[in-house]
Amino acid sequence: MTNETKDVRVRFAPSPTGKLHLGGARTAIYNWAFARSCGGAFILRIEDTDPERSTEENTQIILRALKWLGLDWDEGPGVGGAVGPYFQTERGATYEAALESLKATGAAYPCFCSKERLDACRAQAEKAEGGYAGYDGHCRDIPEDEALARIAAGEPHVWRLRTPDDHGPITFHDAVYGDVSFPADVMDDLILVRSDGSPTYNFAVVCDDANMGITHVIRGDDHLSNTPRQILIYEALGFKVPTFAHLPMILGPDGKKLSKRHGATNVEDYRDRGFVADAMVNYLALLGWSLDGETTVIPREVLTSQFSLDRISKKDAVFDEEKLTWLDGVYIREMDAGAWLDEAAPWLAFAHHLGKSAGTGAQIVPSLDKDAQRARLASLLAPWEDVPGEEWQGLLADVADRRGWYEGIYPLIIERQTTFNELPDKLAYLFWGPNVVLDEKSVSKVLRKEGACADESLALCRSILADGSIPWEAEELEQACRDAGEAAGIKPKLLFQPLRVAVCGNQVSPPLFESIQLLPREDILARMDATSALVFGA
Repeated sequence: MTNETKDVRVRFAPSPTGKLHLGGARTAIYNWAFARSCGGAFILRIEDTDPERSTEENTQIILRALKWLGLDWDEGPGVGGAVGPYFQTERGATYEAALESLKATGAAYPCFCSKERLDACRAQAEKAEGGYAGYDGHCRDIPEDEALARIAAGEPHVWRLRTPDDHGPITFHDAVYGDVSFPADVMDDLILVRSDGSPTYNFAVVCDDANMGITHVIRGDDHLSNTPRQILIYEALGFKVPTFAHLPMILGPDGKKLSKRHGATNVEDYRDRGFVADAMVNYLALLGWSLDGETTVIPREVLTSQFSLDRISKKDAVFDEEKLTWLDGVYIREMDAGAWLDEAAPWLAFAHHLGKSAGTGAQIVPSLDKDAQRARLASLLAPWEDVPGEEWQGLLADVADRRGWYEGIYPLIIERQTTFNELPDKLAYLFWGPNVVLDEKSVSKVLRKEGACADESLALCRSILADGSIPWEAEELEQACRDAGEAAGIKPKLLFQPLRVAVCGNQVSPPLFESIQLLPREDILARMDATSALVFGA
C-alpha cells in the first residue's frame, strides 16, 4: 500500500430522486472496492437538495439496494461518523460558512440579473457568431456598498464565483482519462447559491467532499465537464483538490445509453427477478474494469483485494443481460443446498402457490414459445406480493418447517438453474398434489404421437409404481420400470417420456424419478390416472 492510497476516503453520493440504477450501482461498487483494497473508508452521502423529487421512500430504496448488494459503508446513514450529517439538507451551515469565506476574499459576488435579462442575453449571443459563452459578468463590478444596499432592500440575487481573469488552463490528472485540460476563459462565473439560499450542485458537492476529507472522487464521466468548475471552487476556498476518476458510460446492446427501453435498469428489479447479489456485483464490476483481461468470475474477496483505478477502461461498457444470467448461474451452482434454500425460499413458496392454484384433475394448457417464456420470466418481479398475506406466511412457514424435503429439490434443479425466478414455473409440478397440468405441445408430441403407444407405456409404468414392494426410491423405481419396459419390448425413451409428461406436465423437466421420489405414491398414481382419462379416455 502506497502513501498515496493508505488514507483513502471515497464516497458514493446518490440523489434520492428515484431507484438505484445500474450505473449508480457500478459507481458505488467501484468506490467500495477501491476503499476496501486500500484499507480506506467508504462514505455514503445522500444528496437530497432537490425538494420536489427527493423523497424518504427513494432514500430507503437506495439504502435497501446497497445493503442487498453487500456494499457496507463506514460512514453515513444508519452508521454515523465524525464528519456528518450525511444528508445534504442537514449540512446548510457548512455551505453558509463556505460562502462567507468566499465573500470575505472577494471570490464570490452577488448577481441581481433577472431571468428575463439572462434569457435575452443568451438569445442575442446565440444569434451571433460563436454562440452563447455563458454569463457576461454584468454584476461583477457593482460597488460593494451598492450591492449591500440592494441586498438589504430585499432585491432578489444569487451568489456567483468570480473566476480569476488571469487563470491559466484548468488541468488535472484523471485516474482513468489521464491528463485533462480545460481553458479557463470559457468558464463563466457560475452560480454558487441560488436566490432562495439553496446551494447549487457544484458548490455543495465541493463543500461536502472537502469537509468530509474525500481523497478520490470516483464517478460517471457525465460529470467530467463539472470537474473544472469544481476545481475553481476548491481553489477559491483553499481546499486540496482530490484525485478524480471518471467512469465510462454503460450502454445497451444497441450502443445507446442504457435506459428503460432495454428492460430492467434498477438494482431492485434484478433482485426481485431472482438474481444473486454476488453475481450482480461481479458483473457490474466488469463493466469497465478487469482483473487481468481474462478472468470473468471474480468473488468479492478478490475484487476488494485486487481492485485498482488503473484497470478501469476508457471505453464505454455494454450491458449484456445474457452474460449476467450466465454468470448468475455460475454463482448459484457454487451454493450448497442450505445456502441455495436460503436464497430460493420465496421462489419455492411461490412455486407452491402456483401448484396449489393449478386446478383439479388433469387439464391441457397452451404451450409458450421462447419469446413468451422470456417475457414471463421478465415479468416475475417478486410475484409473491400478490399472494394474500396469511397464505404467504403459511407457504414460507412450510419451507422453514420442511427444510429437509425442500433441500431435496436442490439436486434436481441446481445444474440447470441460472436465476431464481425460473423456479416457480419449473417446480410448480411438485405442488400439484394429485392434479396435473399438461403442456399442449408435450401432449401432442409424446402422448398422442402416432405409433408411440404412449397409453401402453403409461399403464406399464403405473403397474410398477403401484407395487408397494418396490422401495419408493429413484434408482429402484427407475430400474424396475426399465426392466418391465425391456421385457415388453418398449425402448426407454418411449417408456419414460409419457411418464414424465403425466407426472411433471411436460417433456422437459427436472430428473423424473428423483421428482417421483419426493412425492407421495398416491399423488403420482392419481396424476397418471387423470392423464390417461383425459388423453386416452381410459
